[in-house]
Amino acid sequence: MGCFILPLDIMLTLSSIVWTTLAIALISFWWQGDIIRRCALQYLYQYFREQDLQLLDQTIVLTGVWPCRSDFGPLQLRRRYGFEFTSTGEQRYQGLIELSGRRLQRIELEAHILPDSENRLQ
Repeated sequence: MGCFILPLDIMLTLSSIVWTTLAIALISFWWQGDIIRRCALQYLYQYFREQDLQLLDQTIVLTGVWPCRSDFGPLQLRRRYGFEFTSTGEQRYQGLIELSGRRLQRIELEAHILPDSENRLQ
């Protein structure tokens, strides 16, 4: 039985393995971050429906990422997103949502006007 020999131009070097691994890790981090961002948007849509508020520009912005321990022990990334919302359609307010992994940790809203029955959002 013979051994398989790679041609010189196909042989993997240590540096190509490192760069490939780094590229895969960055793509994975971006992909997971996008999934978690969508999860955060779903939490906000549900919360805003219950509170009769509206997310402006339909977007959230990543403002922080740091490692933390989950309730079950393993290390996770905690992400914080900022967003703007309105309660009456006339004024913008700031808010933030924080997730540990895919679990909602908190939603904080700037003090805002509560809409009365006449000024509710449609």
